[in-house]
Amino acid sequence: MSVDERYARQILFAGLGAEGQARLGDSAALLVGCGALGTHVADLLVRSGIGLLRIVDRDFVELSNLHRQTLFDESDVSGGLPKAVAAERHLRAVNPGVRVEAVAGQLDAGNIGKLAEGAQIILDGTDNFDTRLVINDYAVRSRTPWIYAACVGAYGLTMNILPGETPCLRCLLRSTPAPGTVETCDTAGILAPVASLVAALESAEAIKLLSGASAAASRELVAFDLWSNSVQRLRLLREEMSSGCPACDRGEFEFLERRRGARATTLCGRNAVQVHPGDGLKADLAALERRLQPLGPVLRNPFLVRADVEGLQLVVFADGRAIVTGTSDEARARSIYDRYVGA
Repeated sequence: MSVDERYARQILFAGLGAEGQARLGDSAALLVGCGALGTHVADLLVRSGIGLLRIVDRDFVELSNLHRQTLFDESDVSGGLPKAVAAERHLRAVNPGVRVEAVAGQLDAGNIGKLAEGAQIILDGTDNFDTRLVINDYAVRSRTPWIYAACVGAYGLTMNILPGETPCLRCLLRSTPAPGTVETCDTAGILAPVASLVAALESAEAIKLLSGASAAASRELVAFDLWSNSVQRLRLLREEMSSGCPACDRGEFEFLERRRGARATTLCGRNAVQVHPGDGLKADLAALERRLQPLGPVLRNPFLVRADVEGLQLVVFADGRAIVTGTSDEARARSIYDRYVGA
């Protein structure tokens, strides 16, 4: 099958054409998060013929993901695969002509520069504002376009952030929402079509920006509620909103400048805690498997070790991170980590 044949119907669209398709094929994007939004976005962009898609996700596939996260199946659940790795495998089968790079890890202030290297755009598939604000700081400082997107319940929204032209996320959000104050898919649920619609909008905007059709890209925040059939389009003007913005106006990038060592973070709505040992620390998964085997069944693959300990589920990734499920007590999660993984 020729390249022209694969993308023939897309090339026929006058807004893209052969020249736009060629530019898309030479482009690269960083996708942060591969859940409901991320799987749809990844699938659409890979099928559309993006050149390189780098996918970063810290989590692993669970059964409750399958109703809306379209790149996974039950074999990924039973295999305990990280989402980024499972997504890469499915996407390579969809379109082997696209380079897909999986990173099973946490994007943060310390590694975003490396992860975003070569990317012309950053795409939001995350589930928390801390990560989004790190992305926003990096994007504004490096003048890299990014697309903010979110969905929960029947509600979804998306907004292009074009540094120097549109307001950034800090213009709208001057501080991180307090834990527990923002609904999540785990607390409010989600309709699968909502994720599909947000991802379609986000992917279309990415294709415009990557193919050289930036004039057609939205300069609005688009929000909708599929249950009430309502749609809002808000034109956000930089000159009206950016005054006093730490990033746009003052050039202060507090989220990008954070450098934290070992830490525990409650995953809101998940009844789980992520424990991160600090930069540069790796886990010996084979040794950890041997250590945990006397306690009961242990699953190990090249990316993680999973076991049940003290009534909790412990998943340790190759980069040393762990997710302890069954508690929201950070102190207990760190104690579990120290006891079974090592301080």
